[in-house]
Amino acid sequence: MTTWVLLRGLTREHGHWGPFPDQLAAALAPVQADVRVVAVDLPGAGALWQQPCPLQVPAMVPACRAQLQALGLAPPYRLLGLSLGGMVAAAWAAAQADEVAACVLVNTSLRPFSPPQQRLQLRHMPRLLRLLAPRDPRQAEATILQLTSAQPQRHAAVLADWVAIRQARPVSAANALRQLWAAAHYRQPSPPPGLPVLVASSTDDRLVDPRCSSRLAAAWGCTLALHPDAGHDLPLDDGPWLARQVADWAATLHA
Repeated sequence: MTTWVLLRGLTREHGHWGPFPDQLAAALAPVQADVRVVAVDLPGAGALWQQPCPLQVPAMVPACRAQLQALGLAPPYRLLGLSLGGMVAAAWAAAQADEVAACVLVNTSLRPFSPPQQRLQLRHMPRLLRLLAPRDPRQAEATILQLTSAQPQRHAAVLADWVAIRQARPVSAANALRQLWAAAHYRQPSPPPGLPVLVASSTDDRLVDPRCSSRLAAAWGCTLALHPDAGHDLPLDDGPWLARQVADWAATLHA
């Protein structure tokens, strides 16, 4: 079995992937036999929403590993991480290289490759801080949609799903701050992981400057896939495109 593990970003969880796991599995089926795509949660979100989130990105990895072990899924894993999830994937590959066969890092940013003002575009910080303890769940999720999608009007249908997720498994303000702190302070160890890495980025990312991805790809000498007009939530804005990029890249690893 080939296991692909999906890791979401700040205050997001497995439910926010929408149809992307199925899209990725379908794209990979002609390339890899017996593919399974599974989304795990970071501490403080999703199924782990009542747990305190660690203050360091590497400390989030054991919770991810435990979820896979509980499902009976053994390594090696292929990791696909979005934003903070990309940092967790990179930290996982650095610490347990024998467990990770490949990584796809989507709209993520890593020190020391990019400056802080590009890793999180500071003009959005006031809106992000107001989301920590929102009075109106629907307005909060609508704001997140506006920040993470380049074309939020196309995704009105997901808004009700996101509101339901927030109401069922709310990420506390404390855990959101802990995730934000961990992301801001994480520094990727050198040298780059000795395994295949694909970096995917969106030209119209309003949260993380796309140059963070291009610099990371250049520093590590890995493939960069650049979407011409998607936003930060690339799997939402164009999941089929991302799935094709991953499948085409995965095919080259077996050529």
